[in-house]
Amino acid sequence: MTDDDRAWPSLPYASWKDTYATLHLYSQMVGKVALALAPPLNHCWGVALHVTARGLSTGMLPHGSRSFTLAFDFLDHVLQIDCTDGATRRLPLASHSIGAFYRALMEALADMDLAVRIWPVTVEMPTPVRLDDDSRPAIYDGAWAQRFWRILVRVDRVFASWRCGYAGKSSPVNFFWGSFDLAVTRFSGRRAPPRSGPAFERDAYSHEVISHGFWPGDARLPEAAFYAYAVPQPAGLAEAAVQPPQAYFHPELSEFILPYQAVQEAASPEQMLRAFLQSTWDQAAELGHWDRAALERRQGEEPKEPGSFSNTEK
Repeated sequence: MTDDDRAWPSLPYASWKDTYATLHLYSQMVGKVALALAPPLNHCWGVALHVTARGLSTGMLPHGSRSFTLAFDFLDHVLQIDCTDGATRRLPLASHSIGAFYRALMEALADMDLAVRIWPVTVEMPTPVRLDDDSRPAIYDGAWAQRFWRILVRVDRVFASWRCGYAGKSSPVNFFWGSFDLAVTRFSGRRAPPRSGPAFERDAYSHEVISHGFWPGDARLPEAAFYAYAVPQPAGLAEAAVQPPQAYFHPELSEFILPYQAVQEAASPEQMLRAFLQSTWDQAAELGHWDRAALERRQGEEPKEPGSFSNTEK
């Protein structure tokens, strides 16, 4: 069995960082189109991407009397534009400059009478990039892009299942194009202390949260990893013991980290990931004095397994 055939394939940062950088910039273009058109749902949920059977997609984006979606297809390696009037367009994902891809996207939308204006500068990156005139060569290796997506499919499945154990407000499993991570977040229902910073951060952390996610890493942590954090961070969380043993608290990032490689190499990756989700949740919720009795589903209250409903059950 080759690594690409594994359910949880390896993702060495150094091997795919150039394709990762390109996808991050491509996703910011798509995300900014969503930001310009999607209804302003709380915590930026309306502009996030979601894992699909072929890649990552926006939600439905209204444009006049029509709506459309933008979807990365990592099987055919195209960006698919589908409109509710039947119009469609496919832009190849390839190794050309960021500026060239930006212009191709804007021209395709204009040709489909879906023209939109966006601010063509990246966000949440150490060095902002102008998307419209970046002429540097960009690397897109379809095999690495597809491998990353296959990992997202596995992570999305675990996150979505784990989310069901919570009766309080919880986010969908969202892919955030600014930070380029897949995340699921639980809310206590209580307001968080006001914070400074960009408007999207103030909105994202308007209420107390405990968040978990998967992230490909960056220069500070050059490896793919799962993370867990709480806002506001309760006293003692950094010293709390969590599972599995490979997990640790990263002081610079101020969050718990579980290296993806540890999960990928585990006898049961899903079991190890669930242990990380549950133990970090337990510690953060207890130390943060969340009302767990009201927020967690008790045994027997969990939704039935898929397929367990009869055709007559309401």
